[in-house]
Parts: sequence; C-alpha cells; structure tokens
Amino acid sequence: MAVTMICPNLKCGRTVVAAESARGKVVRCAHCQILFLVPRDAASAREDKGAEVPPAAEDTKQRGRR
Repeated sequence: MAVTMICPNLKCGRTVVAAESARGKVVRCAHCQILFLVPRDAASAREDKGAEVPPAAEDTKQRGRR
C-alpha cells in the first residue's frame, strides 16, 4: 500500500504519494523538489506531531491565561 502525505513546504502543499518501501527514507516532492522524511509508520507520525507542542504551551492551555 502506498503512503500518501502532504508536502511540508507551506508554499507547495501538494499531495505526495510514496511507495511503502520509502518509509523511514528521504523523498523529494515532484512539484517543488523539497526533500523530506517519510514516517516509518502511522503511530510514529502521531507521536512526532504531539512532540511539537512545547511543555510551556501545554501548561498555559490547562491553567488558562492570567
């Protein structure tokens, strides 16, 4: 099964389809030529997305602004 992603280049945003064998490897967007890493699996992609939130931001959301 192919891996479907969105190009991380904000000016591009095209859909990129990579072979299953490309997981964990660097691929190039056919439109804008940017290089990016294909996630190893769907679970690691979700973990990486959650790791982008800094701890201070999480505290602010829970306590509210003062």
